Amino acid sequence: MFELSDGNIFGVNPSPVPIERLIAQLKALANPKRLQMIHLLMEGVHCNCELGDALDMAPNLISHHMSILRDLGLVEMERDVVDGRWVYFSINEAALAELNQTYQAFFNPQRIRPRRPMCGPQGSVVTLDSIAFDHV
Repeated sequence: MFELSDGNIFGVNPSPVPIERLIAQLKALANPKRLQMIHLLMEGVHCNCELGDALDMAPNLISHHMSILRDLGLVEMERDVVDGRWVYFSINEAALAELNQTYQAFFNPQRIRPRRPMCGPQGSVVTLDSIAFDHV
């Protein structure tokens, strides 16, 4: 296993973003139901019953998945002022902008650098012109 504490994996350059945060985001969004919830919330505010109907999920499962998304800060929750049993969910636009910046920084193709392997068959290849021959 590699060390994540300082963003330095196997002694390479540090990550442009906090790796632990990126892992948590990717793990949360890799769940199909949570990704579908985000998709629905991108269309606007939804109450828990609308999400449950759209995703064919029980209210307790909606709450479970929304809790994970709220812990990441991606989703905001608001209770109805008249009847607190009604819960409305929306996208946290600032967190969404930060998520986009994180992904753009980490997955930026300009970060790709040419590298020659230091081990394996390619790492031990020696070209003929680099070998000095003694003539006898």
